[in-house]
Amino acid sequence: MRSKAPLAMMEQAVMVLVFALAAVLCLRVFVWSDRTSELGAAKDMAVIKAQSAAEIIKNEGKSGGSEAEVLKAVAERLGGTYSDGRLTVGYLSDWQAASDSEPVYNLSVAPASFSGERLSAVHIEVTERSGELLFELDAAWQREAG
Repeated sequence: MRSKAPLAMMEQAVMVLVFALAAVLCLRVFVWSDRTSELGAAKDMAVIKAQSAAEIIKNEGKSGGSEAEVLKAVAERLGGTYSDGRLTVGYLSDWQAASDSEPVYNLSVAPASFSGERLSAVHIEVTERSGELLFELDAAWQREAG
């Protein structure tokens, strides 16, 4: 009469393998959902920062200055830099302005192509460090006749 111990051990080894595979699958799903959640939160904050920048730009635009003057004033207000006709503001992972350290997110504002004689317009983009676009919008304001 043969012992049934090897058969029982093999059955338990198969069960451990099945549970290990299920655990790996669950772990992958949790990591994926965490990244999706982080990306969603980053996109929400990108919308808020872009809309805030647009409102500040429109408010500064009431002064009647040129697009360059408006963007320089906004750069000072937001803690960013203005060079080559482009406003750039870097943000850390907690969305605080990154003055001395490497930014995780970048907000950039450039003049839009549809500006007119009395209409100024800019294009606002918020991107991740990797270059992935999180949010973009166009903002325009009317200059005073003068």
